[in-house]
Amino acid sequence: MEEEIIVRKEVQDWLELVGSADLLVGIPSFNNAGTIGHVVRAVQAGLAKYFPDCKAVLVNSDGGSTDGTRDVVENSAIDDFQQILVAQRVPSFFKTATLYSGIPGKGSAFRTIFEIAEALQVKACAVVDSDLRSITPEWIELLIKPVYEGGFDYVAPLYQRHKFDGTITNSIIYPLTRALYGRSVRQPIGGDFGFSGRLAGHYLSQDVWESDVARFGIDIWMTTTALAGNFRVCQSFLGAKIHDAKDPGADLSAMLYQVVSAAFDMMERYYDTWSKIEGATKVPIFGFEYAVGLEPVSVNLERMMERFSLGVQELLDIWRIFLPPETIDFLCRAARRKGDDFRFPDEEWVTIIYHFALAQHDRLLAKEHLLKSLTPLYIGKVASFVMEMRDSTSTEVEERLAGLCREFEKQKPLLLEKWR
Repeated sequence: MEEEIIVRKEVQDWLELVGSADLLVGIPSFNNAGTIGHVVRAVQAGLAKYFPDCKAVLVNSDGGSTDGTRDVVENSAIDDFQQILVAQRVPSFFKTATLYSGIPGKGSAFRTIFEIAEALQVKACAVVDSDLRSITPEWIELLIKPVYEGGFDYVAPLYQRHKFDGTITNSIIYPLTRALYGRSVRQPIGGDFGFSGRLAGHYLSQDVWESDVARFGIDIWMTTTALAGNFRVCQSFLGAKIHDAKDPGADLSAMLYQVVSAAFDMMERYYDTWSKIEGATKVPIFGFEYAVGLEPVSVNLERMMERFSLGVQELLDIWRIFLPPETIDFLCRAARRKGDDFRFPDEEWVTIIYHFALAQHDRLLAKEHLLKSLTPLYIGKVASFVMEMRDSTSTEVEERLAGLCREFEKQKPLLLEKWR
C-alpha cells in the first residue's frame, strides 16, 4: 500500500503549523491552471463571508500538474475583502498545494484530503472541482453549513441541468441508487460534496484505495457509502454547474463502463443493506431553488439510432447469454423501427439494467466486455427519451424521470429473487 501523504516532511511541517481546524475545503486537480485560481478565490471568499469565526484550511490535492496549477493555488487570494462585503481579512485561513500518492485518479486525490481532514480533526469538509467556472462563495456555505450547523454528515449537490444533459445519471445512476438504497439523491455523482469529519474518517478506513474507486469511482462510492452507512444525508441547490468542456472525442463506452462498473461494485459490497430496503424517501434540500439559463444540448438522433441498430446486429449473441428471450425479441423489433415510431419503454430498460447487474454478479463475462456492450442500448434509451421529451418542460421531465424511478423500485423484487 502507498505511503500516507501526511508522513511527508513538508506536509507534516504544515500540519504542525496549522495544528487543528474547524473546516476544510479540498480541491483535487490535474493541469487546471486556467481555472483553479477562480475556484480558490471563491472558496476563500465563502469561508470568510459565511464562517468568519472558524479556523479553515484549503487543500489542493494535485496529480502532478505540469502547467503550474499548484503555483496558481499558492498565489491566488482575495486582496480586498470589502468587495465581498466582509469587514476584515480572516486571520485563521491556511492553504497548501500538495501532490497526492497512490493510483492516478480523482479518488487518490480525495484520499489525501481525507487524511489531512483527519489529522486536523476538522468538523466539516467540502470538495469542489478545480475546473468550475460557475462556483460562487455561496457554494461553500451550502456545502458546509448543513454539516457544521445542521448535524448532517453528507451534502450531495443539486444542479440545474439541461433536460438532455447528464443522461447517464438520469437513465441509470439516479434511479438505480434511489431504488437500491431508498433515498432520493438526485445527482449522486455530481462532483462537489460536503461531508463531516466523522464521515471523512469512515471513508479513510475503507479498504478501497488500491481499487478502481481510487481511479474513477469516487463520486458514486462516496454517495453510496454514506447512504448504506446510514449517515445523515441532504442536498444543496447550487444553481448551474459550468466547467471545462469534456473532450467530445472521448470514448463514451469507457465513461459508461467506469460509472456503471462502480455502481455495480457497490451492489456487491452493500447487498446486506439494499436487499432489505423497500420504496424510497425524500432527502432534505437546502438552498433557494431558481431557474437558470442553460446552454442547449445538441442531439444527433439519426446517428444515435444508427449506433443502436448496429449494436443490436453485432452484440445480440452476447446479450442472449443473460437477457430474457422476450427482451431479445423487443430489441430486434426496436432496431427495425425508424424515426418517431421508435420507443424504449421503461420496463424494458429496467429489465436490461438489472440483468446486466446480475450478469456481472454471476461473472458470466469479463466485466469490461460486458459493460461496454451496454453502450448501444443506453444510446437507444436516450434517443427514445429525447424524442419523447423534446417539447417538455423541466418539470415534466422530472415527473417522467420519477416514473422511471418507480419502475426500478417495482422490479427490485425480481432482481433480489435472481441474486444468488
